[in-house]
Amino acid sequence: MTRVANGKVKICLVSSSGGHWEQLQKLQPLVDKYDGFFVTEKTPFIKGNPYLMVQTDLKDGLMPLKMLVNGCRAIAIWAKERPDIVVTTGTMVAYPFYLLAVAFKKKFVFIETFGRSNEPTVAGRLMHKHADLFFVQWESQKRFYEKARYVGCLY
Repeated sequence: MTRVANGKVKICLVSSSGGHWEQLQKLQPLVDKYDGFFVTEKTPFIKGNPYLMVQTDLKDGLMPLKMLVNGCRAIAIWAKERPDIVVTTGTMVAYPFYLLAVAFKKKFVFIETFGRSNEPTVAGRLMHKHADLFFVQWESQKRFYEKARYVGCLY
């Protein structure tokens, strides 16, 4: 694993806006301890200086085009920041970073959303296979994911 100039691991924290973003921000101590940066979707409610991606979801008719744009943005962010670890709470905005982490053999950590206790998410099902760590916030979520570790909630 590469280290940044100060000897610390570089962490990319990426999620969609809304509740996923709120949960991800609870990991600010990781950014404080290590060298890290945030990535989320552009909305009027985002504060601070995260990298911003195009907002999309599975029901969006323009999703393939938006994912292409987000993929290009992710590559540019990846080239600039060169993270060692990608941590996400989902959703599809994280997918390009997941693919980059797999392609570059970097650590990938997925934290299943607190908002889903009785069924798996699409993002969780897609990204579970290559996750180095896969955390769930509900004990009941463990049954959906072979590698899941119950860790309680981020709140």
